[in-house]
Amino acid sequence: MKEITLKIIDPIGIHARPAQLLTAAASKYKSESKIIANGLEANLKSIMNIMTLGVKSGDEVTLKVSGEDEEQAFEELVGVFKANGLSA
Repeated sequence: MKEITLKIIDPIGIHARPAQLLTAAASKYKSESKIIANGLEANLKSIMNIMTLGVKSGDEVTLKVSGEDEEQAFEELVGVFKANGLSA
């Protein structure tokens, strides 16, 4: 299992557009991908799960990826967070 904690810097937090990008990236892989924020956990393959977390700017989220292709999935998901201004 790979895990990282990221601080959200997007002024709006995780809204529909970045949630869709995260879902698209996670769905490419067989590994289980989860995000944990505010004491809640969401499946990154479900945009609705992500949106229910209500992640705001300044919140910390933990990304957890486990499975047969976890290394590739983890690297791509961290890249989505950073390339789209969600985290530094």
